Amino acid sequence: MPLNASQVDTEKVFKLADGGGLYLQVNPNGSKYWWMTYRFAGKEKKLSFGIYHDISLAETRTKRDEARKVLANDKDPGEVKKAEQLAKKLSVTNN
Repeated sequence: MPLNASQVDTEKVFKLADGGGLYLQVNPNGSKYWWMTYRFAGKEKKLSFGIYHDISLAETRTKRDEARKVLANDKDPGEVKKAEQLAKKLSVTNN
C-alpha cells in the first residue's frame, strides 16, 4: 500500500534505548543519531555520538562508558568534548 501525505506528516521521532542513557534517535526523514542523556549539576543534558552506521554500536558503547567515567570525576562530558574539539581546531589552525 503506497504512503499518503497524512501518514508522512504524522510520523514522529522515536528512540530505541540501549541502556546507561544511550539511545538511537530515529527521525521521520529516516536519519538515525546516537545520543546519551545524563544529569549534571541537577540538569538533564544530551551528548551526541554521531550518525548510525558511521559509528558502530560497539564504538558508541565505548564512548558512552568514557563519558560516564568523566561524569564520575564530577566533570560535564559535554563541556569536555567541546574543549577537546576547540583544542583540535586550534592545533590545526596554528600549524
